[in-house]
Order: sequence, then structure tokens, then C-alpha cells
Amino acid sequence: MGANPYPLGLLLAGHRVLVVGGGAVATRRVPALLDAGALVEVVAPELTPALRAQVDAGRVRWTARPFEPADVDGAWLVQVAVDDPVAAEAVSAAALERRVFCVRADDRNAATAWTPAVVRHGAVTVAVLGGGDPHRAVTVRDAIRDRLADGTLVSKGPLLSDSVVEGPLANADRAERDRPNGGRVALVGSGPGDPELITVKGRRLLAEADVVVADRLVPGLLLDELRPDVELVDASKIPYGPARAQEEINRILVERAQAGAFVVRLKGGDPYVFGRGGEEALACAAAGVPVTVVPGVTSSIAAPALAGIPVTHRGVAHEFTVVSGHVAPDDPASLVDWAALARMRGTVVVLMGLKNLAAIAATLLAHGREPGTPAAVVQEGTTGAQRTLRATLGTVADAAGTARIRPPAVVVIGNVVGTLPPVGSTTPGD
Repeated sequence: MGANPYPLGLLLAGHRVLVVGGGAVATRRVPALLDAGALVEVVAPELTPALRAQVDAGRVRWTARPFEPADVDGAWLVQVAVDDPVAAEAVSAAALERRVFCVRADDRNAATAWTPAVVRHGAVTVAVLGGGDPHRAVTVRDAIRDRLADGTLVSKGPLLSDSVVEGPLANADRAERDRPNGGRVALVGSGPGDPELITVKGRRLLAEADVVVADRLVPGLLLDELRPDVELVDASKIPYGPARAQEEINRILVERAQAGAFVVRLKGGDPYVFGRGGEEALACAAAGVPVTVVPGVTSSIAAPALAGIPVTHRGVAHEFTVVSGHVAPDDPASLVDWAALARMRGTVVVLMGLKNLAAIAATLLAHGREPGTPAAVVQEGTTGAQRTLRATLGTVADAAGTARIRPPAVVVIGNVVGTLPPVGSTTPGD
């Protein structure tokens, strides 16, 4: 095409978009159309399983037959997703006759609209056209995406993202759209230790933060990537006992946000798995501070996985239970039904239980768990310092002491421990 394309962002919410074809190309294009709020109708004799799932969920309308010119009537945009040039030409001819823009996957030069290479970064959408060369467009798009992801190209502005909480927090992000200069808090799970295991959304919000309140177990490399002007609050150094320290963290989150800052509460693992994220969310909600929750990869699953231990396995374990071991089984403050755990046949994963491992093992044995049940301890899982000790329930506490296993460590008890061959670094004699 001789002329340059005119770039335009289409606001398709509530408008009908016709997709002709039910194969791989349509599977790729339909999600973005749905994300834009379009009323998507697919015309095709057959659909891929992914598209059929969209139809079954009521998100897409499907007309199960070949294309007819009248299908274009009422459409605001047509996406041709077939590889038959004759059939594609019939669609684009019908669209041209009706003055409806038409994207063609098979022949860009025969289309009246092009689909750009796109990257989305919160409220920012970057669309790149490569002058008819899709590889050039993708190369430029990826370069921009990488700079947005690592924080070297930062987009400041209102945070428009999906709320993942219920109740008073559910409309936090929506509220931000109405108060672009207001402060807000994001509870972000940083994952189990490997900095590459933080979610894409978590890393993006970290790059946008004005204030970061970080736990001791968050990956240090993530903090090294913060902008120089970011205020970093080391939550592990806040004085007082656990309860008072949590109150102080809550106060910092609320006060910084009320002052107009975007505060990221960066937590190891997942914010809501023994992370006290719920208390922080409630404190923000009580103060009227919008909260976004970004789940993280929990060490309860990730650490065993990287040690070659699946927490479930077909024919071995149909359930797994994650418990906190920071309180001894005989402590009145313990909320864990250890006797019930001992009777279960599945996997038991214990977090923060190294100090009480001997008491935990003894309690499970006393309530009927077999001494020969395979057990493992994974120290500093997913990091370069990961160590794995394999033993049995009857010997694991002594073995961990002899091997000088130190926190943070995840304890796994159950037959899944012996399902796969050991991988990674292991302690001597396991």
C-alpha cells in the first residue's frame, strides 16, 4: 500500500464485531476484542476448543455455517480469519460494499485495516505498525514492552487494573478512575524467592510505585530495580513486637496513600498465604484507601516443585493441605487440627515450621501417621541457595538438625516426596 495508515484506537464496547473463521487466527484475535468490550460474533462451520469455551461461557455468539454477505450488516468491524483467499475476498468485498473496515489475516494489502503489534501496560496500550512488515512491528513492540517491564520506561498515571477482591475492596480500581490524583495501595506477592517468579502485573506495579514497603523475604533484585526516587520502607526493621509492627505497617500504608502516593506492599510468596495481607487490606478499606491485590506464587507449591516434588500426583495424592507451623501443636494458640491431618492420606505442606518440626512430626506420629511416610525439607526454594533434604516422618526432624537446615524452609510430608527422582541441590546423605 502506498499511503501511510492512519492510526486510530477503536472504542468497540457494546458494538458488534464480526469474526469470520473459527481456527487459530480467530482464537488469537477474539480475546482482545472481548477485552475491548465488543459484541463478538463468529461465523464458521467449526470452532477450536478455546473458541467453543468462549461460546459456552456466553461471551461469544457463534453462527455455525459458512459466511454469507448479510453477516456484515450491523458490524462495526470485520476480522477475516480464514486462509482461503477466495473466501477471504468474498468477506472483504461484502465489508467494502457496506463501508465497514475489514482486517484480513491472509492478505494485509487487500485489507482496509491492519491489526498492530500490541503491548498493554496497565492503562497504557502501545500499538506498533511496521509499514506492512509484522516482524518489524513485533521487534519494536517487544523493545518497548521490555522497557516498560523493567521500569526504564515508566508510565505514571492512574492505575486501571482488575480488582480481585470482594466486598468493600472490590471497586478499588474503578474508584481510581474517578480520582486520578488519589493515593492507592497494591498488595503484591513477590513469589517464593526467584525474582523472575513475580507476576507480570506485580512487576509492572512495582515499576510505578512511589513507596515500597517490603518484607524480609522479597527477592532483593526486585528492590535493586526501583527508581532512585522511590521511598523504600524495610518492614522487617520496624520495631515493636509482631502486633505493634503490623499496626505500624498499616499506618504507613494508609498515611502514604492518603498523602497521594502509590504504595506497593511487597510481600514474599502470596499476600494472603500467611502473609497478613488481609489485615492490611482491611486497614486500607477502613481508611477509604483503594486496594489492588496481586496474587503471588506461593512457596508452599513452588519450593517442592523445584525440588522435584509435586504436591499432588495421579494415584498418589488427591489433596494437599498447607498449614502454618509457627505455633507448636500443643500451644493453645494453634488453630491446626493436627489429629485430622494425621488421618488424611494426602500431602501436608508446613510453612514456618522448622523450629517446631520435632513437635509437629511427633504429633502426626502420635495420631497415626506412619513413621516411614516420606518427608522432605526444602530450604530457600527457587533461589540459588536452595537445598533439599529427603527423609521420613520419623527421622526428618533429626536429619534437618544434623544438616543445619535453616529458614526459610518448606516441609513436605506424604508419598509424593518419592514420586519423582531428586532434582537440584540436595544435602549429603539424603
